[in-house]
Amino acid sequence: MSHELLETVTDRVATLTLNRPDRLNALSTSMLDGLLEALPRLAADPEVAVVILTGAGRGFCAGGDVKSMADGTSLLNVEDAVGRLRSRMEVSRLLHEIPKPTIAMVNGAAAGAGLAMALACDLRVASESARFITAFAKVGFSGDFGGSYFLSKLIGTGKAREMYYTGDALDAGQALSLGVVSTVVPDFELMEATMALARRLAHGPSIALGLMKRNFNAAESGTLAELLDMEALHQVQASATEDHREAARAFVEKRPPVFRGA
Repeated sequence: MSHELLETVTDRVATLTLNRPDRLNALSTSMLDGLLEALPRLAADPEVAVVILTGAGRGFCAGGDVKSMADGTSLLNVEDAVGRLRSRMEVSRLLHEIPKPTIAMVNGAAAGAGLAMALACDLRVASESARFITAFAKVGFSGDFGGSYFLSKLIGTGKAREMYYTGDALDAGQALSLGVVSTVVPDFELMEATMALARRLAHGPSIALGLMKRNFNAAESGTLAELLDMEALHQVQASATEDHREAARAFVEKRPPVFRGA
């Protein structure tokens, strides 16, 4: 794995850290390649139940590397450029769809594609100094990495369009009030609070949590009838797990359940 993407696994929680702090973790090819390799692998790893995405230093991710853009890097033809960008944007789909909870631990600025990746995660825990900005209009871009999709789902299309068109930033308090983040904590508590949440989920019924995630993803775009069909299937599948049987026994015995992901 590249030094621009760090990976640790502790107590069933994998943490992926974007590691270009001198550039506010602006996205690089090796960073994106690393995410595209790591996310499917972690999704298949039975020893990992939750994935955290965060950034090193004083920012989460500044999005695309504007300095490299300004250096006049040559462009491919349109078809090749679209294909190349689309393949990298799979990072957002993976964060959104792998059958394990994903958490963005947002320290400092989350901008452009960095914001979109944070929005692709299931949950976002932010420090008080966190800032959320679409940024695309400021550099003459229209947006990528699914940000317009995720932001519209979270805060409604009107507010999402306003954020994209104006490029105005949200501070942590505004993001919390709009539902962009689930929790805001003091900067010095960010890692502790995020890890506490991640460990809680990691020791939950991991099969059921993965099925819940599929239900919620289906609810975003499918019909009610389709969702009811999916919920029925997943509920029956969950009922056949040892985790369900353990939870039922624990309820009767008035003790906390011990889930094993089976």
